[in-house]
Amino acid sequence: MVELVREALHSSVTDPRSASMNFLNEVASRFPAAISLAAGRPFDEFYAVEDVERYLAAYVGYLRAQGMGEAGVRQAILQYGRTNGQLGAMIARMLEIDEDIRVPAESVMVTSGCQEAMIIALRGLCAGPEDVVLAAEPCYVGFSGAARVLGITVVPVPETAQGLRPETVARVAREVRASDRRPRALYVVSNFANPSGVSLSAGMRRGLIEVAGDQDLLILEDDPYGLFGLDDRRSPALKSLDTDHRVIYLGSFAKSVFPGARVGFLVADQTVVSAAGQRSLLTDELSTVKSMITVNTSPIAQAVIGGVLVSCGYSLRTANREKIAFYRRNLRTLLAALERHFSDPAITWNSPSGGFFAVLDAGVRADEKLLELSARDYGVLWTPMSFFYTGGGGSHAIRLSCSALTTDQIDEGVRRLAALIAGVRS
Repeated sequence: MVELVREALHSSVTDPRSASMNFLNEVASRFPAAISLAAGRPFDEFYAVEDVERYLAAYVGYLRAQGMGEAGVRQAILQYGRTNGQLGAMIARMLEIDEDIRVPAESVMVTSGCQEAMIIALRGLCAGPEDVVLAAEPCYVGFSGAARVLGITVVPVPETAQGLRPETVARVAREVRASDRRPRALYVVSNFANPSGVSLSAGMRRGLIEVAGDQDLLILEDDPYGLFGLDDRRSPALKSLDTDHRVIYLGSFAKSVFPGARVGFLVADQTVVSAAGQRSLLTDELSTVKSMITVNTSPIAQAVIGGVLVSCGYSLRTANREKIAFYRRNLRTLLAALERHFSDPAITWNSPSGGFFAVLDAGVRADEKLLELSARDYGVLWTPMSFFYTGGGGSHAIRLSCSALTTDQIDEGVRRLAALIAGVRS
C-alpha cells in the first residue's frame, strides 16, 4: 500500500485554518439536534425542486422568442458552451437595474459559483511570488483559502467597526512595497460582510476608490448580501463609483436564487494592452484561466438562472421581496435575542444594518474546545471568529448566523449560548 507523507502535501491541505471549517462540519454532523447559529446558508423552505423545471422552461421560452431554432436551443442547454457563458447581457441588465452598475455585456464572465470567480481573478492578477493581495480582516475563509490553494499571500488590512479605513489600506500597501512585494488588489465585502456584518459607509467607499488609484490597486468587490439590508436604503456599489475601472465585481446567485445552481459571475471591464499594443478586455484574457478550470459553467445551471432573470424582469430585488423580509425579520430577532438573554455589560455585540451575521464578544476563549462543549452539553453551534484571521485574532469572539433558522430557533439558540457562556464564566 502506498503511504504519503502528510507534510509533503500542499500547504492548503494541511493548513489548520482550512481544517477548522472541516472541524465545524464534523461537529455539526455529530450533534445534528443542535441549533446551528453557525450555518450561513439560505433558508431551506424558500426552495422547491419544481422551481428548476419552471425556470428552465422560462429560459427555453426566451431563447425561442429570440428566434432560436430547436437545434440551437438544444445546443445552448446541453452542449459545451462559450467559456465566459451565455448570460452576460442578462447580468449586465440586472446590475444596471438593481445596482446602477453600467458595464458592457462582454465584460461579464459567468462562473461556477463566486468561489471560481475569486480563483480566476487571483490567478490572473498575481503573476509571480512577489505579487500579493490585500484583504479586509477578518476575512471570508473562501477567499483566503482560495489564495492559499494558489500559493498567493494574503496581507490583512485590519477592519474597524465602520469597515476599512482608506488610510489603513494605503499604509499597508506602502509597507508591502517596502518589503519588495507588489500589492495587486484589495479584497473587500462592501455590504454586511462575512464574517463581521460590517458595511462600508458612502465616504469610505469613495475613499477606497481614491486610494486604489493612488496606490495602483485593483479592488475585488464581493457583494453576496447587498440585497438583504434592514431597510430599503442602498449604499452605492464600489463598481457603480468606478470611473477609472479599478473595480472587479464578484457576484453570486447563491443567496438570491439558490446555492445548488452554483452560478456566480465576475465583471472585469479593465483594458489589457499587450507588448505589441493590442487591446482587449480583462474578462477575455481571464477566460483562458477559466477554460483550464471548468471549461465552461454548466449551461443547464445557467439556463435556470436565466429563467429567473427573465421571470423577474432582470431585477433580483423584485424577485427577492419575500426573502428580504424574512432575513430582515431574522436579523432583528437575533439582535433582540442578544439584548434579552445577555445582561452582563462585559458581553457585547455589534448591530449590523443587514445581512446574515453578527459578532459577539463572548468574554471567554471561543475556540474549538468550547464549541465542542457547546454542541454536546448545550445544543447550540456557532463559529469561532478566530477562523477568519490569518495571523491570530478573534480569540474571544463568535460569529452568529441567523439566515437558516426560524425566529423561534434563533431565540432558543441565543438562550442556550447565553447559558453556555454563563456556565463557563461562573
